[in-house]
Formats: sequence, structure tokens, C-alpha cells
Amino acid sequence: MDTPNLKDVVREKYGQAALNATSGSAGCCDGSADISCDPITSNLYDAAQEGEVPEAAKKASLGCGNPTALAELKPGEIVLDLGSGGGIDVLLSARRVGSTGKAYGLDMTDEMLALAEQNKRESGLTNVEFLKGEIENVPLPDNSVDVIISNCVINLSGDKDRVLQEAFRVLKPGGRFAVSDVVVRGQVPAEIKKSMELWVGCVAGALADDEYRSKLSKAGFHEIDIESTRVYKIDDARTFLSHRGLDVEELANEVDGKFMSAFIRAKKPDVACCAPSCCS
Repeated sequence: MDTPNLKDVVREKYGQAALNATSGSAGCCDGSADISCDPITSNLYDAAQEGEVPEAAKKASLGCGNPTALAELKPGEIVLDLGSGGGIDVLLSARRVGSTGKAYGLDMTDEMLALAEQNKRESGLTNVEFLKGEIENVPLPDNSVDVIISNCVINLSGDKDRVLQEAFRVLKPGGRFAVSDVVVRGQVPAEIKKSMELWVGCVAGALADDEYRSKLSKAGFHEIDIESTRVYKIDDARTFLSHRGLDVEELANEVDGKFMSAFIRAKKPDVACCAPSCCS
């Protein structure tokens, strides 16, 4: 699949999602084929968390998990959200790291960045910064963040190895990689892998769990763990395969139980002791 073309499709679809959230357009309940209208993106945050962010941030949320709840963020930490969209996970992270910490959001879509800045102003948070850029080329220096989070965005990249290399580069020694993503188990029909719409919906680009582990290890991470948070069954498959120009019934049976939302954890190794004084 041609990566620049994929990025154009992702940028267009997520830009439209941002405009819909800004205008208050209906989402999953209007019968449309909007990318947010599927079981992967639903029911991710509890009422208390939703109450901590502006309404538009909730409407623009297109993730598959809740990395801020699972990353065990601590006061004073610096967090980077890869593919931050409307900013919901950045704002939640900023509240958890407190005034002594900071939360960065990185996104390539102008409309999402504009929405994120609007949500930042409405939240009143001052320890938040949104950056324009691509997750394959993070505009931050080496060893500059404590935790990397992401919510169903790494699957959208056509160069996942580069994404994980960049994540490793910007993490401080001992830093944590803690993302929500869709993972596949078993063989996936070729029709799904070829579908741009399903790339945008985080399904066709899903890595196998073993492949995810291998790529993280290759990038330098250790203490790798993949924890399933939701397995998608045949009824879910029918929902996210609808409106895609595919044979829904045939493919739904073939992907039943093969996709799951997962929380992926890994760690950048600590710096090795290089002088007698540091070991004393």
C-alpha cells in the first residue's frame, strides 16, 4: 500500500471528523458510515473522565482504549500522545501529571489541531502543548519524555518500525511506552488489508501480537507486554465492516474473534552504569 496516499486518506477522514465534532454533528446514532461509528471506538471513558474534558474532545475521540487510565501517570511526568486528535487523552494526562508535569500532543491534521487548541482553551489547562507533525518524525529531542501514549493511531502508519524507533528515541532512559491499539490474531482476508476505509478505522493496519512484540524489541524496548482489553466478535465485525463496499456476511465470519483492542506496554532500558561513582 502506498504510504503517502494512505496519509492523505487519513488526513482527510480525520479532518472531517474534527469538523463534525466542532459543529456538533451526530455520530454513531445517525446511521452514517462515519469512522467513529463502530464498536472499537465506543464506551472507552467513564463518566468522571468525560466530565474532565470539553464536549468536542469527547465527540472527536476515535480511539480503541483508554491509555491514560492504564499508563499509571505520575505527578511531574512529561507525556507525549502520538496522534492526539482532538486532545482528549492529552487533557486527561495533563490533569494526572499536574502543574509540575507536561502533556504534549502530536498530530498531522490541521483541523484536529485547531480543535485540540480550542479544547485546551476551554479546559483552562496550562501544562499542555500541541505539536504539528507526523508520528514517524517526532519534533522533540532525544530522551525528552517519560511516557508515550497513543490511542489506536500507530495502526494508521504505513511505517510502524519508524514510529517505534522514534518513540524509543524521544523516551528518557527508563521511560514507558503505554499505548492502546488494535491487534490481530490469525490470518486476515486480503480484502480487509486492501481497504483504505478500514485502514482509517484501525482494522486493516492491525499488527499480529507476535509481530508487535518483534517490532518493539527490534526498536530497543524490553519488558514488553500485550494485554487484551476487548475481543471483537462477529456482531462487532458486521458493524465495522458495514458501508465499506465489502461482502459483510462472508468477511464477518472470517474475522470473528481475530481482532482485539489491547494495551501494549514496553520500557526503554535504563542507562547502563558507566563509571565507578554511579555504582557506589
